[in-house]
Amino acid sequence: MIIIQLTGLSGSGKTTIATLTKAQLTSLGIKTEIIDGDTYRETLCKDLGFSEEDRKENIRRLGNVAYTFAKQGIVSIISAISPFESSRQELTTNYGAKIVWINCPLALLIERDTKGLYRKALLPQGNPERIENFTGISQQYDTPTKPDLVITTDSEPKEESASRLTSYILKELNLFNYPNVPLSKELSL
Repeated sequence: MIIIQLTGLSGSGKTTIATLTKAQLTSLGIKTEIIDGDTYRETLCKDLGFSEEDRKENIRRLGNVAYTFAKQGIVSIISAISPFESSRQELTTNYGAKIVWINCPLALLIERDTKGLYRKALLPQGNPERIENFTGISQQYDTPTKPDLVITTDSEPKEESASRLTSYILKELNLFNYPNVPLSKELSL
């Protein structure tokens, strides 16, 4: 049983890496489920806003969903900003979830701005398009204190990032000797 919680600012590559990793694991016959924060905000968590308490409750719910899958032997990857260290540690304490920090410098995320969210978050007060409580701009993001793995997406291709995560998961599952996976050099035995 394994739960991976990907944490990082908006646009850092969490969903992309989760999707590529799922494809790699699935090709090996390993059942994998992605619990994507954006997707679950439209269903299970649609009653929650973006206050600190609502964000913490969001992560609790995602953790519970991940645990339900993990109990069935499905690798569960939570892809959510998860801005608070206390929330991440709660999932580690309650479910043994591993913390993977998808790190990308804020300046590069603002430059990329794939969803146009940073532009809106940086608009002046009073602008009707301004996004309030935007993590990394107007709301805090606690840098993980002891992540189990750090993936820095500004310095490696997304395929390499996914291979590193796949390697980490295989190692945690004690299934490291799959010949058809491009394993990360730093994790190979």
